[in-house]
Amino acid sequence: MFDQKLTLANGVEVPQLALGTWLIDDSIAAEAVRNALEIGYRHIDTAQAYGNERGVGEGVRSSGIARAEVFVTSKVAAEHKDYRSAAAGIDETLRKAGLDYLDMMIIHSPQPWKCVNQSDDRFVEGNREAWRALEDAYRAGKLRAIGVSNFLQGDIDSLWDAAEIKPMVNQVLCHISNSPLALIDYCTAKGIVMEAYSPVAHGEAMKNAEIAEIAEKYGVSVPQLCIRYDIQLGMIVLPKTANPAHMRTNADVDFEISDADMQTLKAVRHIENYGEHSFFPVFGGKM
Repeated sequence: MFDQKLTLANGVEVPQLALGTWLIDDSIAAEAVRNALEIGYRHIDTAQAYGNERGVGEGVRSSGIARAEVFVTSKVAAEHKDYRSAAAGIDETLRKAGLDYLDMMIIHSPQPWKCVNQSDDRFVEGNREAWRALEDAYRAGKLRAIGVSNFLQGDIDSLWDAAEIKPMVNQVLCHISNSPLALIDYCTAKGIVMEAYSPVAHGEAMKNAEIAEIAEKYGVSVPQLCIRYDIQLGMIVLPKTANPAHMRTNADVDFEISDADMQTLKAVRHIENYGEHSFFPVFGGKM
């Protein structure tokens, strides 16, 4: 699985399986990253909002793995909706991580967190200004690729029209029972690679009997089935864990879900409200 890569519109290759680091404290992030890289991971995903960029950078730098072999992604804070704060944030991320460049930087959300699903304002001009900062950092060699996260079709369109460099990825919540299939198709048609965070629905998928039954059919765990599902949707997948044993099993997904079972999984009834990220859009399997 570690050898599988997807190619962005600018030709940069991205390892399809990544280590997500949301909720991994900065004090243990370096160890988690070193463990992941030792196991074979070559893509690490962090964010300004996670508060662990320092530890992630330390883990990359102290791993013994050549920097060029590790793909590091971070995210511009959702609150940075002007050029100056976004540009300063990019430089601060590089400073905290102790890295000369990032492999990718993305806008974390089209709306500041306090406004998500609380406002009709999609911050079109603010996102365009944050994007302009990403474009300039990309041209300066600070970033190898740039993209967005949690952007819906309208958000993509409004940014696309103004962007000199088009978004290369869109990282979204995607798991069995909540799969933005129409958005995946739309972005893919525009050459945007899709990324899936929270592939196991923050653990709630493990409580679903229908998912468990199909996992048992393949002789795999529910998390393994969930990760494989997103892989077969053609997405980069970012399971989050600091546990080396889970890192290993999350990567042991070299099996194939049949077309019929993929259709069944796409139609699984939506898993109800499950924590912090529940305010992101509910897409449903049948979109």
